[in-house]
Amino acid sequence: MPLLRPELPSKSLRLLTPAQMLQAEQASMAANASDTAGHGLMQRAAQAVAMAIQRRWQPCRIAVLCGPGNNGGDGYVVAHLLRQQGWSVQVFSLTPPQQNQGDAAWAALQWGASTQPLSAFEPTAFDLAVDAIFGAGLNRALGTDVNSCLQACAQAKLPICAVDMPSGVDGSTGQLLGQAAAAALTVTFSCAKPGHFLLPGKDFCGELLVADIGLDAACLQAIGSHTCLNAPALWDHLKPPALPSQHKYKRGHVVVLGGEVLTGAARLAAQAAQRSGAGLVTIAAPASVWGVYAQALQGCMVQSFTDGDALRSIIQEPRRNVCLIGPGAGVLDTTRQAVLESAAAGKQLVLDADALTAFAQQPQVLFDALAALAKPLAQARAVLTPHDGEFARLFGHLSVALGKDKCAQARLAAQRAQAVVVLKGADTVIAAPDGRLCINANAPATLATGGTGDVLAGLVAGLLAQGMPAFEAACAAVWLHGQAAQQVGPGLIAEDLLHALA
Repeated sequence: MPLLRPELPSKSLRLLTPAQMLQAEQASMAANASDTAGHGLMQRAAQAVAMAIQRRWQPCRIAVLCGPGNNGGDGYVVAHLLRQQGWSVQVFSLTPPQQNQGDAAWAALQWGASTQPLSAFEPTAFDLAVDAIFGAGLNRALGTDVNSCLQACAQAKLPICAVDMPSGVDGSTGQLLGQAAAAALTVTFSCAKPGHFLLPGKDFCGELLVADIGLDAACLQAIGSHTCLNAPALWDHLKPPALPSQHKYKRGHVVVLGGEVLTGAARLAAQAAQRSGAGLVTIAAPASVWGVYAQALQGCMVQSFTDGDALRSIIQEPRRNVCLIGPGAGVLDTTRQAVLESAAAGKQLVLDADALTAFAQQPQVLFDALAALAKPLAQARAVLTPHDGEFARLFGHLSVALGKDKCAQARLAAQRAQAVVVLKGADTVIAAPDGRLCINANAPATLATGGTGDVLAGLVAGLLAQGMPAFEAACAAVWLHGQAAQQVGPGLIAEDLLHALA
């Protein structure tokens, strides 16, 4: 994942798509009456890139690869600034610089020296390259010439500083639009883009620096973005406080449906709900395995059921305010009925794994139940936590309609289900029915092991039980989950997360 530098200010938790950033830039230039407003932005952007390069690398042989637009314009000014500092600089251009227009034409004049065609670039002759071919706004496939250039850089393992976004990465979706070469450093401006944090793009960004280039603050604020980078600043103020006057019945009561075979999944989820602060946790266990749960869980209550009526009685107990269904539950009619009866009883829900797959053939039945649950308070009261496979089973039609745009898929799924959707992965996104979306960036690769998703579901349930709104509870749980994994480090197993959370 991109490593964030301290230069990333808290206001830049807001993520803008390339189209939104262009809108902010145009509005900022319009607010500045000077004819050179665009030149100023380009100059400051290039200065940020040049300074970042000088902080990270010693003077060396540097190739600046320029495209025909404003990203290439940034590159020409970067080349000029580094040459002034005594660096050995050569510029390679995708198109003749005299064909540039507007601010990019002005930038080419700042360089004022000869350029060579991009096809003449030989990576082995340089120590560092600046990728200013295309920025975050690229939305079409790269041409053969650019693909060949980037492939040569990758094969030569030439260190690269990318301007705005590594060429070939879609700034909105993180998808590749051809060949891309991984950057050691990416310098973007004013706000990061979703593509900096979404796979596969984030694997090509290296270290990410967000530089302030003086865009008008009001123009930035006026952009109606509802996408953010997940961080405590967004939800920490809503975390339930531990007050001296509280007792366990005031901190919520979670019911976890246990299964007969994969009993470890429900146990992990139940313990995670405890760790996140739920006052009480009850596992509803089939009578045949009641002893397994009762012996293993000392801090949880374990209540057995033999049929649907007994399970319904456990769910409907008034002080039990959250039901967590799915981990190890089995793709059974019992699981399906537990979901529907919990929703009908007005319980907040966390649905994972088997609870989602159980509705794969009739997803609208689930969506209708969740919409009815949300209606009285006009807000989502359920959180769904699918991985890609479970998402496809429940929302497969969205994958077909929206391609690989993960944010668009999660947003539309949340609207369709009237629930918060946590679409898990190394680039987990959390979407609310009202359009808000967070991208999470702190999850290490060590989380790719069995049981960690069960812990996440339990964390969400525990925070919901204490009164956090569904979207913020999901965002907090995902971030805390990643932070705990970072503290554990290599060799992580799901049980380690429970101890790290403490």
